[in-house]
Amino acid sequence: MNAVEPRMAASVQAPVDYLLHLADNALILGQRNAEWCGHGPIIEEDLSMANNSLDLIGQARLLYQHVATLQGNGATEDTLAYFRDVPDFRNYTLLELPHSPALAGTARGDRDYATTIVRNFLYSALMVLVWERLQGSTDPQLAAIAAKSLKEVRYHLRHSRDWLVRFGDGTDESHARAQAALDHLMPYTTEFWADSAAETVAQAQGAGVHPGALRADWDALVDAALQEATLVRPAPAKGYVTEGKQGIHSEHLGFVLAEMQSLARAHPGATW
Repeated sequence: MNAVEPRMAASVQAPVDYLLHLADNALILGQRNAEWCGHGPIIEEDLSMANNSLDLIGQARLLYQHVATLQGNGATEDTLAYFRDVPDFRNYTLLELPHSPALAGTARGDRDYATTIVRNFLYSALMVLVWERLQGSTDPQLAAIAAKSLKEVRYHLRHSRDWLVRFGDGTDESHARAQAALDHLMPYTTEFWADSAAETVAQAQGAGVHPGALRADWDALVDAALQEATLVRPAPAKGYVTEGKQGIHSEHLGFVLAEMQSLARAHPGATW
């Protein structure tokens, strides 16, 4: 190697718990967004949300396949998605919440599209930054997944941001719904910046990134969009910080998994 050429970083596999965190985030939000299939407010949004879900579930599959290779012992993407229980999942609590505003019922008829859009915006604004950084991961498989996922999440961010601005700077009704969704969901983003052993180890190895390092950039993305949408950012939350990425979840994740995993658990090993 020429002495003036940069040395390539040694290949390091990302910690399994870190990969599961990324995969579980994508899977659970993909499952949640898929609940709009056939129920979108307009047909274009029905299709857009279905495509969003497919992108996220595709990201989850790639990450689970990587984990299965590292774990061995018969692990597959299906066992990781369908045969783990609530405490085993490492997704942000934000992503498992129902599509309904605070204090509303959680029945399917209570879906609120502003809640969905605000959640997708807050999460996509983070993941654009995460996937950008992970393209330089010392884990080559994760770096490749990041490059593919970045293209998809850029669209997710653009889509959710456009609708956020339409709602916020639209009618009195749409503005009120968007503001209520923001007030409800923003406190859950505090979990983005909370410490996690898996993220700390991954960052130290050069294989991952701790979102805390991205907070200023995320704030800038969020604040610019909220200003354009004429929405007011809620005051920083105080008190309990959710711990989904530590395996401590709300009551909602159990219902998501029950629906998502029921067929695989009723017919384990089945193929079609």
